[in-house]
Amino acid sequence: MQRNNWKKLIAAFVAILGIVVGWQVVEPQRVSAADEPTYTFATNNTFEPFEIQDSKGGYSGKNPGIEIEILKKIAKHEHFKYKFKPMSFNGDLQALESGQVDAVIAGMSVTDERKEKYDFSTPYYTDGVVMAVAKDSNIKSMKQLRGKTVSAKAGTSAAIYLKDNQKKYGYKIRYFDSSNTMWNDVKTGNTAATFDDGPVLEYGIKNGVPLKILTKKPINAQPIAVGFQKGKNLALQKKINDGIKWLNDTGQMKQIIDKYTKDTKASKTSIDRTFMGLLEANRGALLRGLWMTIELTVIGIIFAMIFGIILGVLGIVNNKFANAISSTLIYIFRGIPMIVLAFFIYMGLPNVIGHKVPLFLAGIITLALDEGAYIGAIVKGGFESVNVGQWEAARSLGLPYSKALIKVIAPQGFKLMVPSLVNQFIITLKDTSILSAIGVMELTQTGTVIISQNMEGFKMWTIIAVIYIIIITLLTWLSNYVQKRMA
Repeated sequence: MQRNNWKKLIAAFVAILGIVVGWQVVEPQRVSAADEPTYTFATNNTFEPFEIQDSKGGYSGKNPGIEIEILKKIAKHEHFKYKFKPMSFNGDLQALESGQVDAVIAGMSVTDERKEKYDFSTPYYTDGVVMAVAKDSNIKSMKQLRGKTVSAKAGTSAAIYLKDNQKKYGYKIRYFDSSNTMWNDVKTGNTAATFDDGPVLEYGIKNGVPLKILTKKPINAQPIAVGFQKGKNLALQKKINDGIKWLNDTGQMKQIIDKYTKDTKASKTSIDRTFMGLLEANRGALLRGLWMTIELTVIGIIFAMIFGIILGVLGIVNNKFANAISSTLIYIFRGIPMIVLAFFIYMGLPNVIGHKVPLFLAGIITLALDEGAYIGAIVKGGFESVNVGQWEAARSLGLPYSKALIKVIAPQGFKLMVPSLVNQFIITLKDTSILSAIGVMELTQTGTVIISQNMEGFKMWTIIAVIYIIIITLLTWLSNYVQKRMA
């Protein structure tokens, strides 16, 4: 009886998870019946002027960026549809390698090393790396960087250039995932200089970034193109190449590039930069990010509770094999950093199962496994905290093990667990911010996008921190109320 019960619990969890996975995997495929194929492109979430996100984290604005406008025109001309997965550049490359996306369009430089691993479209722009410092900096050249710390975005041409010349100039390198965070680090004096793509830094400076470019001529200039998996998506590669040729032949390519690189004027200076002004201007985006955070938290904690209760019960049943399973799973998922687990599920798992894992589903599975392991330890400890005499009394009354657990031990155990479970719920809410690393548009990722548009890092992060504090305060009050009612 006892063994059958925990087997049923496992079967129930697997069935529920299977339904969700199946729905997420099958649902997107319904559009395949359309005449025009749909391709997924990884892109940078903050990479102006190549990609310029709107307040919703999409690219529906009048000026979505060089590469977005190029792709939009090519898709219309070549008759295909597309969708984006905005991430860091490193995340873009991992998503491409794992088959989560069909191509990368993110200011990707064509290098000899990358040619060995990826296929590239016909280049449509030539870009180089430039060096920038704070406006009041005394640094004039790279020779003055010895012993100092410089920055670049991980995986980019700038990062490769800095690594190749590190011994020559004797600097330390700090890597970032987004340009605005990297630039702000120079502004605050934490790093002496930053290296980034020329058009990107020029665009940022014209729109309020308090840095100055020292490089007179771009370093290590290289062509930029769309990247593909080696030998795959050949039909898409042909469409992109044909589209680029068409844009060049009609002069539209030059028009798009000139629009963002010639005489670009600041477009963001007229916004109200007070706390209330920023809150009002970005209210819709913040609410959407907050809703995604709440949605991830609620759904994630439900599956985490199911998984955790199963682990907790397996940990106390009178079965050594079940105990071993519980201890092993708790040990594994508590030992893996959540960001590593998120990348493994979203980037690594598709290589094993042969299917893409939808972004939202990857986030839910990550939360369920990570938080579920901690809940499992809480549940196990809560049950074990119940006085052993309660077990003996229940069994002496003739109750089988399963009924003794459900009717006598569980009510007392859960009463002891309430503070820890509510605390774990709060931790889950905060942990959703880690999912921004794989591109989930929750509150933290929303803040990153907004800051890339207005460069008001201190004020926007203060606003987001206050939102988190308000939510956590409400949850804490709820926790205290529940504990008083159960006392």
